[in-house]
Amino acid sequence: MSKPSGTRTRVIAALIMAPFAIGAILLLPTQWLAALAALVFLVGLWEWFKLAEIDDTLPRTVLLSANLLLMVLLVWASRTSTGLSPALFQIVTLVGVAWWLLALLWLRFFSFASNHETYARAFKLAAGTLAVVPAWCALSLIHSSSFEVMRAQGVSPTPGHLWLLVALAIVWAADSGAYFAGRHFGGRLFGSRKLAPRISPNKTIEGLLGGLLAGVLVALAGTFLAGGDAAQLPGVLIVAIATVLFSVVGDLFESLLKRHVGAKDSGDLIPGHGGVLDRIDGVLAALPVFALGKELFGF
Repeated sequence: MSKPSGTRTRVIAALIMAPFAIGAILLLPTQWLAALAALVFLVGLWEWFKLAEIDDTLPRTVLLSANLLLMVLLVWASRTSTGLSPALFQIVTLVGVAWWLLALLWLRFFSFASNHETYARAFKLAAGTLAVVPAWCALSLIHSSSFEVMRAQGVSPTPGHLWLLVALAIVWAADSGAYFAGRHFGGRLFGSRKLAPRISPNKTIEGLLGGLLAGVLVALAGTFLAGGDAAQLPGVLIVAIATVLFSVVGDLFESLLKRHVGAKDSGDLIPGHGGVLDRIDGVLAALPVFALGKELFGF
């Protein structure tokens, strides 16, 4: 029997992973989903350390433990007599948005920290924490919509698990839309112009537009799935566009890390998809932006 092709393997792996991800989002309470998400994100961070050229197991384990401890401390420091306060999680989410705006500068100056010196590793290690921990905080905020202390004060919770599904579906749809638009229309509208040729030569402007269209369509449909109404559509549209654009920044930043060390994938844990970081790079950048937009526009 012949081995499945790369595309077929990717499809099979996606069909296996998707039901588990959707089921976890819809069925698990926030604290359990946050624990599961921490595990996934920390596996991605382990791969990030590899791209930052931390090759020895012991230093990587110590660094990973430090990030896990930071997550635990955030939960511990948020405890109140009636539940959990969202304040610290909101602050860290804002820090995440600020980081990804700063990452645009790093993408602009491609060669920054591209050598193999200690200072370059330090910047990349800090970037890993600034990518993973705020995304985890944002995921927890979106899924819970409001922590227990807010519910105790009479604030009616919204269906956060559905909004989290919408946020992730926007990223997934944008990724698929960009792939198919780039494959079928790449080079036809903008000629040989690429999105970021030094970082990811295969990404096209046509792909970006296709991803934006797919992400926006999913967001508009998801608004009604999550119990929203027509009055919320303008805000959702703005947030969806920002979410897609930042997911592209996250994707490009991981490509930058891989380009610096000459790696094709962040790992080989997922058949046909590379490593965990290869699957969540866009999600890490998108979640803080979606959480902030959801708060600002009140949906």
